[in-house]
Amino acid sequence: FDVDGVLTDGTVHITSSGEMLRTMNIKDGYALKTAVDQGYNVCIISGGSNEGVEKRLTGLGITDIYLGAHNKIEQLDDYFNRKKLTSENVLYMGDDIPD
Repeated sequence: FDVDGVLTDGTVHITSSGEMLRTMNIKDGYALKTAVDQGYNVCIISGGSNEGVEKRLTGLGITDIYLGAHNKIEQLDDYFNRKKLTSENVLYMGDDIPD
């Protein structure tokens, strides 16, 4: 999964100090946690990098998290190799051309 525009509505709120905040839907979090608990491999690959997002995802039990990914194909290939997966066995969700 990508984060911005997939696990969020794509809106970024910027505080007066320059911090960027995102809103995630609790129902998506529940679904991801359920998938992890059922034994599904869940991987997040996002060009964005945010400590709050990482805390949220690790709190859901997701361990394969690539934030700040500038070349998502390289990250995906690394994930495939580590998990011994092929593209035929994977579902992917993104919201934009780089995805």
